[in-house]
Amino acid sequence: MNPTTLAIEEHPERNIIRVQLAQNVLLKGMTAAQTMELESQLSVVDCRKGYWLLHQGIHEMEQYFILEGVLKRVVSNPAGKQMILRFAAEGEMETSYAAWRLGTPAPYSIVCVTRARVAKLPLRDWVAFIERNPALKQAFEYSVMQHMSDIMAHSITLHLLDAPGRVQRFMRKHMELADRIPKKELASHLNLSAETLSRLKQQGKI
Repeated sequence: MNPTTLAIEEHPERNIIRVQLAQNVLLKGMTAAQTMELESQLSVVDCRKGYWLLHQGIHEMEQYFILEGVLKRVVSNPAGKQMILRFAAEGEMETSYAAWRLGTPAPYSIVCVTRARVAKLPLRDWVAFIERNPALKQAFEYSVMQHMSDIMAHSITLHLLDAPGRVQRFMRKHMELADRIPKKELASHLNLSAETLSRLKQQGKI
Protein backbone atom coordinates (compact mmCIF):
# COMPACT_ATOMS: atom_id res chain seq x y z
CA MET A 1 0.00 0.00 0.00
CA ASN A 2 1.43 3.34 -1.07
CA PRO A 3 1.54 6.18 1.45
CA THR A 4 -0.64 9.26 1.10
CA THR A 5 0.92 12.22 -0.67
CA LEU A 6 -0.36 15.68 0.24
CA ALA A 7 0.48 19.24 -0.71
CA ILE A 8 1.96 21.13 2.23
CA GLU A 9 -1.11 23.36 2.49
CA GLU A 10 -3.35 20.27 2.76
CA HIS A 11 -1.26 18.50 5.40
CA PRO A 12 -2.64 18.62 8.96
CA GLU A 13 0.89 19.23 10.30
CA ARG A 14 1.81 21.88 7.74
CA ASN A 15 3.13 24.33 10.34
CA ILE A 16 5.57 21.74 11.73
CA ILE A 17 6.57 20.79 8.19
CA ARG A 18 7.38 24.41 7.35
CA VAL A 19 9.64 24.62 10.41
CA GLN A 20 11.36 21.38 9.41
CA LEU A 21 11.94 22.63 5.87
CA ALA A 22 13.40 25.87 7.22
CA GLN A 23 15.93 23.75 9.17
CA ASN A 24 17.07 21.79 6.12
CA VAL A 25 20.79 22.28 5.54
CA LEU A 26 20.20 23.25 1.92
CA LEU A 27 17.05 25.37 2.27
CA LYS A 28 17.65 27.30 5.49
CA GLY A 29 19.18 30.29 3.71
CA MET A 30 16.31 30.88 1.31
CA THR A 31 14.34 34.10 1.21
CA ALA A 32 10.64 34.22 2.09
CA ALA A 33 9.78 34.52 -1.61
CA GLN A 34 11.92 31.52 -2.54
CA THR A 35 10.41 29.50 0.28
CA MET A 36 6.87 30.32 -0.79
CA GLU A 37 7.60 29.40 -4.40
CA LEU A 38 9.23 26.09 -3.49
CA GLU A 39 6.57 25.11 -0.94
CA SER A 40 3.87 25.49 -3.60
CA GLN A 41 5.59 22.73 -5.61
CA LEU A 42 6.34 20.29 -2.78
CA SER A 43 4.37 17.22 -1.77
CA VAL A 44 4.72 15.57 1.63
CA VAL A 45 4.88 11.78 1.99
CA ASP A 46 4.65 9.89 5.29
CA CYS A 47 6.42 6.59 4.63
CA ARG A 48 6.54 3.31 6.48
CA LYS A 49 9.81 1.57 7.26
CA GLY A 50 11.04 -0.27 4.17
CA TYR A 51 9.19 1.93 1.66
CA TRP A 52 11.06 2.49 -1.62
CA LEU A 53 11.00 6.14 -2.65
CA LEU A 54 13.16 5.56 -5.73
CA HIS A 55 13.78 2.35 -7.65
CA GLN A 56 17.13 1.73 -9.32
CA GLY A 57 16.83 1.77 -13.12
CA ILE A 58 13.90 4.16 -13.57
CA HIS A 59 14.02 7.47 -15.43
CA GLU A 60 11.34 9.40 -13.52
CA MET A 61 13.25 10.90 -10.61
CA GLU A 62 12.48 13.22 -7.72
CA GLN A 63 14.25 15.50 -5.27
CA TYR A 64 13.74 14.63 -1.59
CA PHE A 65 14.08 16.74 1.55
CA ILE A 66 14.09 14.59 4.69
CA LEU A 67 11.81 15.98 7.39
CA GLU A 68 11.85 12.99 9.77
CA GLY A 69 13.47 9.57 9.82
CA VAL A 70 16.42 7.89 8.11
CA LEU A 71 16.85 6.94 4.43
CA LYS A 72 19.44 4.77 2.74
CA ARG A 73 20.89 4.79 -0.77
CA VAL A 74 21.18 1.20 -2.06
CA VAL A 75 22.66 -0.29 -5.22
CA SER A 76 21.80 -3.84 -6.34
CA ASN A 77 23.47 -6.16 -8.84
CA PRO A 78 21.49 -8.42 -11.24
CA ALA A 79 21.73 -11.28 -8.73
CA GLY A 80 19.98 -9.16 -6.10
CA LYS A 81 23.02 -8.57 -3.87
CA GLN A 82 22.75 -5.12 -2.28
CA MET A 83 25.26 -2.55 -1.08
CA ILE A 84 24.23 0.37 1.12
CA LEU A 85 26.09 3.45 -0.11
CA ARG A 86 25.00 6.00 2.49
CA PHE A 87 22.46 6.92 5.15
CA ALA A 88 20.77 10.31 5.47
CA ALA A 89 18.49 11.71 8.18
CA GLU A 90 16.26 14.71 8.85
CA GLY A 91 17.72 18.03 7.81
CA GLU A 92 19.44 16.42 4.82
CA MET A 93 18.36 15.74 1.25
CA GLU A 94 18.47 12.85 -1.21
CA THR A 95 18.65 13.05 -4.98
CA SER A 96 19.67 11.32 -8.20
CA TYR A 97 20.60 14.63 -9.82
CA ALA A 98 23.77 13.44 -11.57
CA ALA A 99 21.92 10.64 -13.35
CA TRP A 100 19.10 13.02 -14.31
CA ARG A 101 21.59 15.48 -15.79
CA LEU A 102 23.28 12.70 -17.75
CA GLY A 103 19.96 11.30 -18.98
CA THR A 104 20.75 7.88 -17.49
CA PRO A 105 18.51 5.69 -15.27
CA ALA A 106 18.66 6.03 -11.50
CA PRO A 107 21.87 4.17 -10.51
CA TYR A 108 20.57 3.30 -7.05
CA SER A 109 17.41 3.03 -4.96
CA ILE A 110 16.39 5.25 -2.03
CA VAL A 111 14.66 3.35 0.78
CA CYS A 112 13.26 4.27 4.21
CA VAL A 113 15.32 2.69 7.00
CA THR A 114 12.81 3.92 9.59
CA ARG A 115 9.40 5.51 9.38
CA ALA A 116 10.05 8.73 7.55
CA ARG A 117 8.48 11.93 6.29
CA VAL A 118 9.85 13.58 3.18
CA ALA A 119 8.97 16.59 1.07
CA LYS A 120 9.51 15.95 -2.63
CA LEU A 121 9.11 17.35 -6.12
CA PRO A 122 10.02 16.09 -9.61
CA LEU A 123 13.70 16.63 -10.37
CA ARG A 124 12.85 18.59 -13.53
CA ASP A 125 10.93 21.10 -11.38
CA TRP A 126 13.70 21.28 -8.78
CA VAL A 127 16.27 21.90 -11.52
CA ALA A 128 14.11 24.66 -13.01
CA PHE A 129 13.88 26.22 -9.53
CA ILE A 130 17.62 26.21 -8.84
CA GLU A 131 18.35 27.53 -12.34
CA ARG A 132 16.42 30.65 -11.27
CA ASN A 133 18.37 30.79 -8.00
CA PRO A 134 22.11 30.50 -8.78
CA ALA A 135 23.36 30.64 -5.17
CA LEU A 136 21.08 27.74 -4.24
CA LYS A 137 22.17 25.82 -7.33
CA GLN A 138 25.81 26.24 -6.35
CA ALA A 139 25.15 25.03 -2.79
CA PHE A 140 23.10 22.09 -4.07
CA GLU A 141 25.67 20.96 -6.62
CA TYR A 142 28.42 21.22 -4.00
CA SER A 143 26.32 19.01 -1.70
CA VAL A 144 25.84 16.45 -4.49
CA MET A 145 29.59 16.34 -5.09
CA GLN A 146 30.22 16.00 -1.35
CA HIS A 147 27.89 13.00 -1.18
CA MET A 148 29.70 11.38 -4.11
CA SER A 149 33.06 12.04 -2.46
CA ASP A 150 31.85 10.55 0.85
CA ILE A 151 30.59 7.43 -0.90
CA MET A 152 33.91 7.01 -2.69
CA ALA A 153 35.79 7.41 0.61
CA HIS A 154 33.50 4.84 2.25
CA SER A 155 34.08 2.36 -0.61
CA ILE A 156 37.83 2.75 -0.23
CA THR A 157 37.72 2.17 3.53
CA LEU A 158 35.86 -1.11 3.00
CA HIS A 159 39.05 -2.36 1.32
CA LEU A 160 41.70 -0.60 3.40
CA LEU A 161 40.40 -0.86 6.97
CA ASP A 162 39.81 -3.94 9.10
CA ALA A 163 36.43 -4.56 10.75
CA PRO A 164 37.08 -2.50 13.92
CA GLY A 165 38.50 0.33 11.81
CA ARG A 166 35.43 0.45 9.57
CA VAL A 167 33.09 0.60 12.56
CA GLN A 168 35.19 3.21 14.36
CA ARG A 169 35.24 5.41 11.27
CA PHE A 170 31.46 5.24 10.97
CA MET A 171 31.02 6.07 14.66
CA ARG A 172 33.39 9.00 14.33
CA LYS A 173 31.63 10.45 11.28
CA HIS A 174 28.01 9.47 12.00
CA MET A 175 27.66 9.04 15.77
CA GLU A 176 24.17 10.60 15.66
CA LEU A 177 22.90 7.74 13.46
CA ALA A 178 24.50 4.81 15.24
CA ASP A 179 21.57 4.03 17.55
CA ARG A 180 18.91 4.71 14.91
CA ILE A 181 20.04 2.25 12.26
CA PRO A 182 19.13 -1.43 12.71
CA LYS A 183 22.21 -3.55 13.44
CA LYS A 184 21.69 -5.63 10.30
CA GLU A 185 21.58 -2.49 8.12
CA LEU A 186 24.69 -0.99 9.69
CA ALA A 187 26.57 -4.27 9.37
CA SER A 188 25.64 -4.46 5.68
CA HIS A 189 26.85 -0.90 5.10
CA LEU A 190 30.19 -1.81 6.69
CA ASN A 191 30.43 -5.14 4.85
CA LEU A 192 30.28 -7.09 8.12
CA SER A 193 28.00 -9.75 9.50
CA ALA A 194 25.61 -8.69 12.26
CA GLU A 195 27.38 -11.20 14.50
CA THR A 196 30.77 -9.54 13.93
CA LEU A 197 29.29 -6.14 14.68
CA SER A 198 27.78 -7.46 17.92
CA ARG A 199 31.06 -9.10 18.93
CA LEU A 200 33.02 -5.88 18.37
CA LYS A 201 30.51 -4.01 20.50
CA GLN A 202 30.76 -6.61 23.30
CA GLN A 203 34.55 -6.42 23.18
CA GLY A 204 34.39 -2.66 23.62
CA LYS A 205 36.09 -1.99 20.30
CA ILE A 206 33.33 0.38 19.18
